[in-house]
Amino acid sequence: MPPNGSQARREEILHLATTTGLASVEELSQHFGVTASTIRRDLARLTADGRLARTYGGAMALTAHPEASLRQRTGEAYPQKRAIARWAAAQVQPGESVLLDAGSTVGALAHELRTAEDLTVATTGLTALHELADVETVHVECLGGTWRPVSQAFVGPLTEAALERLTFDRVFLSADGVTADNGICEADLRQTRLKELMARRAAHTYVLAHAEKLGRAPFHTWAALPSGWTLVTDEGASPAQVAEFTERGVRVVRAEPVEELGAESAVAR
Repeated sequence: MPPNGSQARREEILHLATTTGLASVEELSQHFGVTASTIRRDLARLTADGRLARTYGGAMALTAHPEASLRQRTGEAYPQKRAIARWAAAQVQPGESVLLDAGSTVGALAHELRTAEDLTVATTGLTALHELADVETVHVECLGGTWRPVSQAFVGPLTEAALERLTFDRVFLSADGVTADNGICEADLRQTRLKELMARRAAHTYVLAHAEKLGRAPFHTWAALPSGWTLVTDEGASPAQVAEFTERGVRVVRAEPVEELGAESAVAR
C-alpha cells in the first residue's frame, strides 16, 4: 500500500522516480490516491530540496537510473537468463537467418546457438560475435556502426543502413525494461530506434527479459513493437504480470529452469 503522510509520500515518490521512472503527475496521483494538486506540491518541494528535477508533466531523478554495463548485467539472474536462452535457441531451425540484439540474455542465447547447423546470424553485439566467431556451421554478419561501450554494441545510422539490406526469420531483442503498453524501455534513443528497425526486418520478434524487468521503466525512451510479438521470461513472472501482456495480444512464454528442461520444455500462455 502507498504510504500515508506527506513526508512518507515524498520519500516514496523519490524512490519510484529513482528505481522505476514513475514520476508523472497523473501516474503518481493514481498510485497514491491523492489529487494532482497534492502531487504537484510534493514535486515542487522535492525539486526545491534538490532531490528531483522537474519535467513537463512530472519530474525525474537527478541521478537518473545510471545504466548498468554489460559486464555488470551478465551475472544478474543467471539461471533465469540461461533458461530463457535455452528456450529461445530451441525455436531456431536449420537454414534460418536470425538477428541478435546486444545484451546479456541475448548473449546467453548466442552461446546456446554454438551447436546450431546451417545458420546465419547477424548481430550488433560484441558478446554474440565472441560466442560465434569460431563456429564453422554458423555464418556471422556484424552490423557495424558507432561503438557504444556501456552496452558493448553498435548503434547509429551505419547500423541502420546495414539493416535495410537484410531480412530475417527471427529477431531476439534485449530490454532494460518492458511493459505491455509501451514496449521496450532503454537508456538511449539510438537503441530504441534500432530495436524498432530490427523488429520490422524479421518475421518473428522475441523479447528476452527475466521477470524483474517486466513492468519496469527505468528510463524515458521506448521502442514500440509490432503486433504478435513474443515475450520470453522466466517462472518468476506472476500471473498478474503475464496477464498484462496477454491482454494486449502478446504471447508470453515462461521458460522453466534449465535443470528441468526437456527438448521443448516451457510454459506458454
